[in-house]
Formats: sequence, structure tokens, C-alpha cells
Amino acid sequence: MRRPECSIRQAGSDLLTTEFEAIMKAVLRLLSAVVLISSGIALAPGTPASAAVAPGSVLSSSSAALPPQLGARATGRRVQYVSTNADGITITATGLVLTPKTGKQNRVVVWAHGTTGLADRCAPSTNQNVFWPEAQDAVEELLKRGWTVAAPDYPGLGTPQAHPYLVGNSEGRSIIDSVRAARNLDPALSTQYAIDGHSQGGQGALFASQLAPSYDGNLVLRGTASIAPVSNVDMLAPIIPGTPGQGYLVMGLYGLAAVEPTFNPNTVLAPPARAKSAVLTTGCLNEILAAYQNLTAEQLLIGGALPAPVVAKLARNDNPAQTSPSAPMLVVQGTDDAAVPAFVTDYLVAEQLEPYAPPVEYVTVPGGTHDSAVTDTTVLVADWIAARFV
Repeated sequence: MRRPECSIRQAGSDLLTTEFEAIMKAVLRLLSAVVLISSGIALAPGTPASAAVAPGSVLSSSSAALPPQLGARATGRRVQYVSTNADGITITATGLVLTPKTGKQNRVVVWAHGTTGLADRCAPSTNQNVFWPEAQDAVEELLKRGWTVAAPDYPGLGTPQAHPYLVGNSEGRSIIDSVRAARNLDPALSTQYAIDGHSQGGQGALFASQLAPSYDGNLVLRGTASIAPVSNVDMLAPIIPGTPGQGYLVMGLYGLAAVEPTFNPNTVLAPPARAKSAVLTTGCLNEILAAYQNLTAEQLLIGGALPAPVVAKLARNDNPAQTSPSAPMLVVQGTDDAAVPAFVTDYLVAEQLEPYAPPVEYVTVPGGTHDSAVTDTTVLVADWIAARFV
């Protein structure tokens, strides 16, 4: 250390003070790092702990291979970024940031994906097999408009914690923080953003719209498009047991356990269903649905139905109409959707979302299925988002 030009006494005092401050700063950095690591956050090499605390801070970034349909239009980065869980505790989340190769407009649109599974291998940022065809169609149209696409995996997919499946406040926070992460990668991006979500992501999109006024800081949400959003599980749960879609219900029970440690799915799942639980960690959506689809209601659940208190807990985390959204909404629903029946979304729009101040536009797709409702409306949704940006 170079000695300052001053008296010997003053120099010694300054030197001790400087060394003490340096030691204290090092201790504080170490303590911050310990807190972050204990929260499940691994700092990228050279990342100061203080810089990693803010939601949206990028912890690591690497080149990502994209499906050919998207790779022709964008460059991809896989990011680890800081987010918060439903209780506001700092966590790590992952996702993709896709930057258009041509015609970049410096706006961000979030693609909030539908259900992929619960296991880390089901994270779309690392598994192209779960970047579903309808999702690729939707994202391609967004890229055609020159918009940067942030595509979060959601907490627990690709990170150590369990995935809080269908816990809307968890999805919503990672959606908003993925915009922050994209802007940290590319400071040229505007504060304006929009959200385009399907199924689980449609639910997350609506939750993000509610969270935005208190959570997104200087970002400006211009609009939320939600396609076949999961909602009103208290209406859905009673009709799922014994149907081919009952794997969704099993995942929902494990998603509930991720945020309520006192709840054990095995207290409501029947022995034949419990025997298949390994598929939740080894498979993704299609494998999970196949594993449970042929069980009877009694083979799935003890007594063939969920107890009312469990249904109430699921509904509390699932209902995306608890407070007024902060931006205009577009809701799209296929009339022949077997996963999210049209009557559920009809009720969501007419009875729950309609009373709020931001306008709600509801588009139904005659004959549309859960997935075709996305592919049939890619242009319609992108046009609607374009009209929101200023």
C-alpha cells in the first residue's frame, strides 16, 4: 500500500482507518454472500454480493441453443437472475432472453409458458423438448415484431427449490423480474413491457398484472394477454379425478406442498397414485399425464375426492382476480379446451375480472383446444400488444 503524503502520525491513523474499513467491507461482503447462498443464490464469479440482491440482477449469462424455429430469428441467452418467492424471500430463477436478429424495437414482451412439469429437467431454458410447438409459434410472432422476449422458467425449474406449481404469486414475481434481467443484459431496452402467457403462464401473467403496481418499480406494464389461464381451481378440482388430466391435479398438490411445508400430498393421494410419484422427478408433463391418466378417482385420491380444506388452499394460491390488475387485459379461450374448460374462463372474465378498472377484452376461439387457442391467435395477440405500446 502506497503511503499518503502527510505527517507520520496522520499517515498511521489514516492507514489503520483504511485497513479497518477494508476489513469491514470484506466481512460485510462475505456475510452478504452467505445470506444469498443460504437463500439458494449462487453468485457468478466476480459478481459483488451487493449487486446481486436487487430482483432482476443477473447472476450468470451464457449462450443458449434455441429450437430451429426461433434460432433463425433470435439469439438466445440463458440467465440466472435474482427473484423473490411468494413470501418475498430472495431466490434464484432462470430463463431465456431472446433478442431479435433484425428489426429490434427495444421493447420487452414476456412469454409465460404453460405447464412443463416439476423437475429441473423440465425447464424450457435447457430442454427444447418442453418448449412446446404452440409456444414456439407464439414467441416467433413476438420476435417478428422486433420485441425482445424474456422467457422465465419459473422458480424451482432449474434451481434447487421445489417448483411452486400453480402458485400465482411465485410465477408473477419471476415474470416481472425476467424483464428486469433482460434490461440488465441490454440497457437499451425500454421500461415498457407486456406479458403474453398460456395456461399456467396465463395464470402467472394475470398475477403479474396485479403485482406490478407494488413490485415492478420503474417498469411500465402496457398490457397482459392471457390464453386459457388456469383459475378457479375450486371449480376444476371436483371434475378432474378419474379423467385423463388428473396428472395436473397431482402436480398441483405438490406445488401446494412447496409453499405449505405442513401439507403432505400423501395424506390425500391413494396408494396407487403414491406409487407413481417417482415420475414427478424423472419425467415432464407428457410422462406425468401418461402415468396417472388411467387411474380411477378412487385410485388417485383417498375417497375419490379432495377434502374441502385442501381445495380451499389450492384456490387461495390459484385465483388471479384478488386485486385490480394494473393494465389492459386480453383473455383468449378455446371453446373445446379439455384442460381449462371454457366455463371456468367465462366465469373468471364475467364475474371476477370485469368489475376492475382496466378494460378486459375477451376473445373466444370456436372449436379451439388448449393448445390451438395459442396457434390460432398468435397474430391477434401480437397485434393487440403492439397497440398497447407507445
